[in-house]
Amino acid sequence: MSRYPFRRVFLIVMDSVGIGEAPDAELYGDTGADTLGHIAEKMNGLDMPHMERLGLGNIKSTKGLRSVADPQAHHGIMQEASHSKDTMTGHWEIMGLHIKEPFRTFPDGFPDDLIQKLEAISGRKVIGNKVASGTEIIKELGPSHMETGDLIVYTSADSVLQIAAHEDTVPLKELYHICEEARKLTYEAPYMIGRVIARPFVGQPGAFERTANRHDYALKPFGRTVMNELKDAGLDSLAIGKISDIYDGEGITESLRTSSNADGMDKIVQTAERDFIGLSFLNLVDFDAKFGHRRDPIGYGKALEEFDTALPRLLRKLKEDDLLMITADHGNDPVHEGTDHTRELVPLLAYSPSHTPGSQLGHRNTFADIGATIADNFDVPSPENGKSFMKEIINGR
Repeated sequence: MSRYPFRRVFLIVMDSVGIGEAPDAELYGDTGADTLGHIAEKMNGLDMPHMERLGLGNIKSTKGLRSVADPQAHHGIMQEASHSKDTMTGHWEIMGLHIKEPFRTFPDGFPDDLIQKLEAISGRKVIGNKVASGTEIIKELGPSHMETGDLIVYTSADSVLQIAAHEDTVPLKELYHICEEARKLTYEAPYMIGRVIARPFVGQPGAFERTANRHDYALKPFGRTVMNELKDAGLDSLAIGKISDIYDGEGITESLRTSSNADGMDKIVQTAERDFIGLSFLNLVDFDAKFGHRRDPIGYGKALEEFDTALPRLLRKLKEDDLLMITADHGNDPVHEGTDHTRELVPLLAYSPSHTPGSQLGHRNTFADIGATIADNFDVPSPENGKSFMKEIINGR
């Protein structure tokens, strides 16, 4: 018998699946944003019966999702406390950190001195240097890049420096080295960029395609996270997808890379087939990267339904002393203007086969409540931010 209420905790972040504007959305230009709601409208109703049974429709009225009488999961809604709406800030907050100063963004492109430094460390010229959609800038500048070998550099409304290169023009090893050197340049003031991202692609003009060889070079978290506490206590902290990149490897005992949402679900099912004590933490990036930023509500809706179809494979593997939590890190409303993330509330579902039906977890004031709950479960130091909802799960209604 385990001394912990839950021997294994599985945490899935549906990257960008916001559930309606946050109270401060106006400050971010995101009034009216509702990722899940607008997708459901465009799909004429979402078909997600397994998430419906868990209680997704009980959190907020959404077309196609019923509010069920006895939802299987404890359910609620979370508001981000940190001053941002990017992936890294959202994930760091989930594990207990509070980011008071947002990372620097570059709406007019990067300053000339940084571009000169990039050219010096890479030995290649830079083209682009603007806010852009990754797929569009590759379409626009890919042919020139292939002819000259110049690096395609761009950013977004997030604090990111992205370097795109064709794998036949700039070998992956070289691209990764350039990004590693760029990361060293941008850790501190005056740049303070959250992530440097390698964006390799293949194909020919008119038919370019980004590959799964993307690699993120993030800042190290500014403080200890719950994952650091788990690792130091000798517990497992398994990172699936881009989780290791987001935390720069901090507090992680094993990293499993993924190529898609489907692969991510395969990987978390594989961890559920293993005997471990601790956390299995998955990010499903396709929602954000392939559909949110590309403003494709139908593709996004189909991806959500595919996730729902894959979910029972994991649910069947859960033991009585397992806990599954499903949430998001921000919004990315595909009918909103621009291609940016949106400042939204996010869903919270917490399910264990031994503690159902679920209870109402209410409106949580920080994503860090998840980290506090995980720390509470494994009896490790709790983050300064966040309030555990372990008692609500254990005691039920």
